[in-house]
Amino acid sequence: MSELSYAGKTFVFRVDNGVVFRNTYAADGATLHYETLEGPTEGSEETVTLHTAEVAPGLFMLGWTEESGMAVTHLMNLNALTVHAFWTYGTGDGRVAALRTGTLEPA
Repeated sequence: MSELSYAGKTFVFRVDNGVVFRNTYAADGATLHYETLEGPTEGSEETVTLHTAEVAPGLFMLGWTEESGMAVTHLMNLNALTVHAFWTYGTGDGRVAALRTGTLEPA
């Protein structure tokens, strides 16, 4: 497989539900700093530790857990500049899960 081609780069991630993030990946590809640009949590930001695997050239699976307890997995396709995202988080009624798609734009 190739190098972590997302490492050291920043992308604007536009999710199909209207939420927009700015995702900045550390030069070593081990952490992600995200900022919410649009959506219900606009203005929030966090740096998370990534668990990553390249599943094909330019196709990366990335996973992390946020301070809130939200668990996130992205299947990031840098060839097509798309993402399939899955996240799950706790509520008073149990855990909620969502599967979303979106696009990436180099920033």
